[in-house]
Amino acid sequence: MPENTQSSRMTRFLRVVEALGNALPHPVTLFALFAIGVILLSGVLGWMEISVPDPRPVGAKGRADNGLIEVVSLMNADGVRLIVLNLVTNFTGFVPLGTVLVALLGVGVAERSGLLTAVIRSIVLKASPKTVTVAIVFAGVLSNTASEMGYVVLVPLAAIVYMSLGRHPLAGLAAGFAGVSGGYSANLLLGTVDPLLAGITQEAARLIDPGYAVDASANWFFMIASTFLITLVASFVSLKIVEPTLGPYDPSQAGLDDEDEHRLDPLTTQEKKAMRAAGIAALLMIAGIAWMVVPEGAVLRDPATGLIKGSPFLKGIVALIFVFFLVPGVVYGRMMGTMRSDRDVIDAMAGAMSTLGLYIVLVFFAAQFVKFFSWTNLGAVTAVTGATFLESIGMTGPSLFFFFILICAFINLMLGSASAQWAVTAPIFVPMLMIIGYSPEVIQAAYRIGDSSTNIITPMMSYFGLIMAFAARYVPKAGVGTLIAMMLPYSVAFIVLWSAFFFLWVFVLGMPVGPSTPTYYSVG
Repeated sequence: MPENTQSSRMTRFLRVVEALGNALPHPVTLFALFAIGVILLSGVLGWMEISVPDPRPVGAKGRADNGLIEVVSLMNADGVRLIVLNLVTNFTGFVPLGTVLVALLGVGVAERSGLLTAVIRSIVLKASPKTVTVAIVFAGVLSNTASEMGYVVLVPLAAIVYMSLGRHPLAGLAAGFAGVSGGYSANLLLGTVDPLLAGITQEAARLIDPGYAVDASANWFFMIASTFLITLVASFVSLKIVEPTLGPYDPSQAGLDDEDEHRLDPLTTQEKKAMRAAGIAALLMIAGIAWMVVPEGAVLRDPATGLIKGSPFLKGIVALIFVFFLVPGVVYGRMMGTMRSDRDVIDAMAGAMSTLGLYIVLVFFAAQFVKFFSWTNLGAVTAVTGATFLESIGMTGPSLFFFFILICAFINLMLGSASAQWAVTAPIFVPMLMIIGYSPEVIQAAYRIGDSSTNIITPMMSYFGLIMAFAARYVPKAGVGTLIAMMLPYSVAFIVLWSAFFFLWVFVLGMPVGPSTPTYYSVG
């Protein structure tokens, strides 16, 4: 097929995706409309007395005496009182809110001190020309611990590194973007997104099991393994598909400024000393945590059972994330002069909080939607109905996760925020797949594959415009179609190979996706 025909089809497809995404309201407006829609729908279905059989056994918590799950209307006096009395507590009690705020306090200090930026520069600039692609992708995956840092620091750094080696800068940009955004759900460390998604998953799981708890570490094992998978896959796609396709680069096109030129500055002696000191602090932190977890009878084990499962270590992992980033960040900052006093540390924390204004507004409306969905039993009714349908067509085996991942990947094209998309879809899919017999943690891991795989090809992703601006510095004529066509091979490779790896890891090898995490769930 001629290249021009393929290009025009790709352009048309991308324009349709962009138009559909632009047609959607702002995520905040979307959640407000969803919340209102739940109220109206509950009134109609409650009036029709819609109900489904409760799959939970007799005596299970939350099960009605008549064995039915009935739609509860919010369009009556009781519903209005319920909404008015709980509007504030719905917001303040939304699990992801507090966990993200606490985790970001520590990550914000590490970022503002310059430690995270120095680590990324160290990884990339130390790599040889033969291994620089692998180093860029790997650093991109690790940068997801503090999400925006990878977009702002690593992606432009990767482009200028490639250009300095006489290679096409967009190939470096693509490799960095694939690592940062495509590998968003892979990492060696837990970051701010993990407690965020776990909190949403827990809220959804409690539509079926009111006492169910999901730890921030729910997908940690699978994330660690995925780090190496994504690094290998993205590096292969970069070297064998994307870079050869781009061909030679004409440096005269580049419109660089002083900031770009300084991105290649090597680490100073003082930066290296500060990094070593921060590394020692991090190792001491790890040793301290291990001392409180590994030995039998350790203080962070479950005091009742002596096990790590259900222990304060897993339940309190967000507090450990906070301290783990705070201490090395302060150590690095003290040596570099970026953290001279407690005021600098506080300013760094305040700066991290100041970036969450939009997120907090979104959480307010998302929390109302999730609670309304729970109060009305619409989530449970939808879950039981969907599970019954899947059972009737015989689609209850592990293969259904391939379809689930594809659905999540498609939705992500129009709704690029991971938290916004999961807040919408989790109350439907988590209970539904729990009824069929799969744990919320496994469902969340599958969702993250679909979400991450199409992050790099949707104009709705919040940092897509920034990446476009970086690309335009090197190829002024580059447009939306240029960037997405360049990233499409990564997206296809991720969704195919990552899904296959998930199936192998969970259902063939029987490996848990996280510490003490079950694969299957039994209702009741």
